[in-house]
Amino acid sequence: MDTDLIKIKFEPKSIINVDGGNVYHVFKSNGSKYNIGEVYFSSIENGFVKGWKMQTMMNSKFCVPQGNVQFIFVSKDFKHTKTFCIGEDNYGLLSVPKNIWYCFKGISNTKSLILNLADREHNSDYIKKINLDEFPLKLKI
Repeated sequence: MDTDLIKIKFEPKSIINVDGGNVYHVFKSNGSKYNIGEVYFSSIENGFVKGWKMQTMMNSKFCVPQGNVQFIFVSKDFKHTKTFCIGEDNYGLLSVPKNIWYCFKGISNTKSLILNLADREHNSDYIKKINLDEFPLKLKI
């Protein structure tokens, strides 16, 4: 398969059970393989879909410590797809390289929280967007 979608990786992370609220591990700076340019949270409501977008310069690492989110990825040529569901039910870090179309959907009964560890600061000049109803592939999301 000649597609950048094989570069998307999921790395399971630990959840440490603590009285009063759990600790969700993301990364340690000691020996870190992450190049972090910006870190931010976004939220998504149950059943809501955000997308489609493609980062042309930025690589992202997504983590969902609260709720569950379905991510759908499409190759730049619109020929290949890949889906991941991450969150409390499948906790870890999802690494997404630049130049891949993606959208995501809240799939929890409550609001989900998404952490993005990006390798550079957000710049809207380097983002391509297509409205959901105008996306070339008609996928069931």
